[in-house]
Amino acid sequence: MKNSETWILNPTIVTQNKNRDIYNGHIRISDNRIVEIRKTSPKVLSDQKVIDAKGLTIVPGFVQAHTHLCQTLFRNLADDLELLDWLQKRIWPMEASHTPETLETSVKMGIYELLSSGTTCVLDMGTVRHTEVIIQTVKKLGLRGSFGKCLMDHPDTTPQGLREPTEQAIKEAKDLFEKWNGAMNDRIRISYAPRFVISCTEKLLKEIAKLAMNQKALIHTHASENRKEIELVRSMTGLENIEYLDHLQMTGKHLVLAHCIWLSSKEMNILKKTGTHVCHCPSSNLKLASGFAKIPEMLTQKINIALGADGAPCNNNLNQFQEMRFAALIHKPTYGPRTMDAQTVLDMATLHGAKALQWSDDIGSIEVGKKADFFAIDLDRPESQVPFTKKIDSQKVISALVYSAQSAQIQWTMVDGKRLYDRGKVKGIKTSVLNEEIKKAQKKILNKIKS
Repeated sequence: MKNSETWILNPTIVTQNKNRDIYNGHIRISDNRIVEIRKTSPKVLSDQKVIDAKGLTIVPGFVQAHTHLCQTLFRNLADDLELLDWLQKRIWPMEASHTPETLETSVKMGIYELLSSGTTCVLDMGTVRHTEVIIQTVKKLGLRGSFGKCLMDHPDTTPQGLREPTEQAIKEAKDLFEKWNGAMNDRIRISYAPRFVISCTEKLLKEIAKLAMNQKALIHTHASENRKEIELVRSMTGLENIEYLDHLQMTGKHLVLAHCIWLSSKEMNILKKTGTHVCHCPSSNLKLASGFAKIPEMLTQKINIALGADGAPCNNNLNQFQEMRFAALIHKPTYGPRTMDAQTVLDMATLHGAKALQWSDDIGSIEVGKKADFFAIDLDRPESQVPFTKKIDSQKVISALVYSAQSAQIQWTMVDGKRLYDRGKVKGIKTSVLNEEIKKAQKKILNKIKS
């Protein structure tokens, strides 16, 4: 069967290639991959589809290296608390109350927002149960990502409603990997997701480290987000957070750590030495009053830093434009105005995320051979107008994307060669129906907590 081909004509293309080229051109897609990029007008064949993108800018789809789709339903229900209170008083009771139906609604909410704001790929940590619901929903709606069942087995530090026997938790996570990893033409991958050190026994963490190594799988966890958290880690292990993970042989290029705010210089050296990835979540870190990660210092040490929104209840949105803007701004008062320039931040939102997820061969930039994962945005608007120049000024285009562009300017988003979001509509989701599902699901969760 002949592959279907599509020409995207006349956009400005933000390639994010090695030279960070930006130019006016045309993109040819065959099935789900980019097969040609040219600057001169192509001859379009009668059986090729055409998307007219004149006046639009095509940008590689954002890669968020830390999300919780299971929590989207809890948006605006867990405000003004620091991390451990936020978890114990709000998030854990709500996660424990999820049914397959409420979890599906939460995932659909998240996917709608991600696609409408340019994110095409995520590294997602689910809750303890019903992980297959997340995967099935992603399969249906077309998002790309690596998804992990949350692992929580410690008898002293986890709530009864989410705690699982160690062997049961590991078996379910392993079964999910064997069943789903590489599904949908490698659009769906499976990772291992111990929640954080204080929620997991050493036995579980050691076993996950071995599994991930043998299966060449990602490990996705939280680390050093909060001062009380690291005090607990010290009291439980006698080590600093990253030192302990390194002691368990968990660090390495297969490990993605969310947050990493409170690190010693020794811990930073471990990250550098082992090639461990960090996901910076600036909005979440601000809202939970967790602190300011030393991102400029880590970048100087060549530690790979990706970006993510975290979960909707600690943000309260999943918009990568907001994460880029905050990442670019919040470090300048400490490190100076030239730190975290717009190009560095866009790299974090695309290329660095792809690297963290071990997906660089397929996503993160617009180049021949890569998957057709990108979005089209209208920057020709008063709120984000790129300053006029006779020739394209790459720095000005990138500045517009990072400092002033809004998700509402996105015209469409494509994943795996399919337009999943198009001018306010997500394929497979009827907004009015979803809104009613959200109300019913939130009511069910809240009633369950009160009873």
